Amino acid sequence: MAPTWKVSCVVGARPNFIKMAPLMAELLRRPTWQAQLIHTGQHYSPEMSDQFFADLQIPRPDVHLGLSGGTPTRQTADILIGLEPVLDSFRPDVLIVVGDVTSTIAGALTAVRLGLKVAHVEAGLRSRDRTMPEEINRIVTDSLSDFLFITEPSGRENLLAEGVPESRIFFVGNVMIDTLLRFRQKAAESTILDQLGLQEKGYAVATLHRPANVDDPKRLPDLIGVLTKIAAHLPVVFPVHPRTQKRIVDLGLSTAGLTLCPPQGYLDFLRLTSAARLVLTDSGGIQEETTILQVPCLTLRENTERPVTIHEGTNHLVGLDPARIYDKAAEVLNSPPPGGAPRVPKHWDGQASRRIIDILEQQLGGRP
Repeated sequence: MAPTWKVSCVVGARPNFIKMAPLMAELLRRPTWQAQLIHTGQHYSPEMSDQFFADLQIPRPDVHLGLSGGTPTRQTADILIGLEPVLDSFRPDVLIVVGDVTSTIAGALTAVRLGLKVAHVEAGLRSRDRTMPEEINRIVTDSLSDFLFITEPSGRENLLAEGVPESRIFFVGNVMIDTLLRFRQKAAESTILDQLGLQEKGYAVATLHRPANVDDPKRLPDLIGVLTKIAAHLPVVFPVHPRTQKRIVDLGLSTAGLTLCPPQGYLDFLRLTSAARLVLTDSGGIQEETTILQVPCLTLRENTERPVTIHEGTNHLVGLDPARIYDKAAEVLNSPPPGGAPRVPKHWDGQASRRIIDILEQQLGGRP
């Protein structure tokens, strides 16, 4: 049977892989779709990319643009130039972009220039902080998209306030949680705890990668300092982003008491976070994952675009003041771990990808 629809899917940064994996799996299960996977190369190292594709069982990309390096502006321009002939040749019925990275906005811009429909997965999230590159990417991508798939009720409120028609907004759930639920059992087989000498629920995990945190020569010492202070009470595992590692070295910061390790593959990191007593992070996706894992999360930012993780999850928005971070960490560690029936946000049930593809089939109809 010949496919009814053609779809191109763009990935670039590592979080994109986690979000795209269940969508690709769903598309490949359906003979009505011909799917093209395009890797821009935005975040590319052979070791980590290979590990993510293996961990998440993602098929090898049909196209690899190899456009790593450069500023976000240069990357956007390079992706536009590289992606245009690929999409123009394939002419998909819809382009799927996920999240809020450079590849997301560049993919949407290219598709619109070619007169192609765009579906944005994880639409409508807003931090209200336009100094964050991701916030600009979200706003522009949403303004260009024909189908906006939201993860939580705040997404609908934000999009309606910006004038997006209700008919283009679809509440489907969270594809990151699709991936987590699919691979949680496999992640439990990881030996990363033994490798790092850790005991279940006997350590914390910390991640820092946002430029506003790691590139500020005043802010980063404060954050590393409070992590080392917390490490006096329980081990703190710190998978260090390469940019963060460089800043630590350049500033001569002490990491005494911290267990530093390289960035981990998806399965090992899921095992680390699921068995942690506490997570401290500036990542958006980790706020969502810890909500499902029922692990207390301290978000080291002044805002979050994922308020459902606070209202219905385990996330605490603690800001950037070291004293406040330390006090909240002490409060969490002196309290019983979360127990009882978890509060799970609506549609965070592992079925978001199925809903998305069902809706696209209904909206696209038959070929003209």
